[in-house]
Amino acid sequence: MTSKIDRITVIGTGIMGAPMASRLADAGFQVQVWNRTPEKAAVLQSKDISIVERADAAAKDADVTICMLSSGPVCEAVLLGDGGVVRAMLPGSVLVVMSSIPVETAIAIGEAAAARGVACLDAPVSGGEKGAKEGTLAIMAGGDQTAVHRLDPVFACLGRVTHVGPSGSGALTKLANQLIVASTICAVAEALTLAARGGANPSRVREALLGGFADSTVFRQHGLRMVEGNFVPGGPAKYQVKDTSTALAFARSRGLTLPVGEEVDRLFQAMVDNGDGDLDHSGIIRELQRMNQQ
Repeated sequence: MTSKIDRITVIGTGIMGAPMASRLADAGFQVQVWNRTPEKAAVLQSKDISIVERADAAAKDADVTICMLSSGPVCEAVLLGDGGVVRAMLPGSVLVVMSSIPVETAIAIGEAAAARGVACLDAPVSGGEKGAKEGTLAIMAGGDQTAVHRLDPVFACLGRVTHVGPSGSGALTKLANQLIVASTICAVAEALTLAARGGANPSRVREALLGGFADSTVFRQHGLRMVEGNFVPGGPAKYQVKDTSTALAFARSRGLTLPVGEEVDRLFQAMVDNGDGDLDHSGIIRELQRMNQQ
């Protein structure tokens, strides 16, 4: 196979996968997609994107297959199971797993792909639905650096890519990212809850802190969601707790204790247990309000 990339398959067209597929089609690539619920991919037909009924059929003639499924077990089932995607892929093609998955899962998928003659990158992303739509995602790529460079035109449509190390390193970097994001969201929620209880206007408090040391992308975007009460999911809480739990499990496997991460994970688990798992993770402020009977 030549290094030229024409045909791209996207496996999983949810909150992130659909806008990513759309951007790739707009850039001139031939894009086809597969989703477990085909109806959710129907919106992409207006982009001349083909919707394929079987994941393996979608990947069998692709130069690049991008996986954007919800979890490690789902990725393993679709990519490595009976009739899985990896077995259908052409030798010399590239599999890019952009889902947030455990490090061990990323390495296992990479080994299975290599046995097939398929290059594999674990390249999860940060930036949420907004970043996927605007092409400003932070992409953390683990695997062979040559494969990363080969996909530069693909990644350029989606955001900014950084090669962070061998197979599994992308997944590990995403776990680090998720600990930072989750901890910061909880800190922002606590600060705004404190402001409200003390009698200040949370919206004005947020405005006052912009540009100072407390400022961040999380503070700007999710702080605004909190003061507006807008919890339409860009990053659902149930996926946030999946990632924090995965990060803590990996830490324990390396003999590490991460006390802040453990408390953050407990808070998000309580949020999910209280029925808010499908809300945006900025909805963690609702959990603090429940705890404080506001």
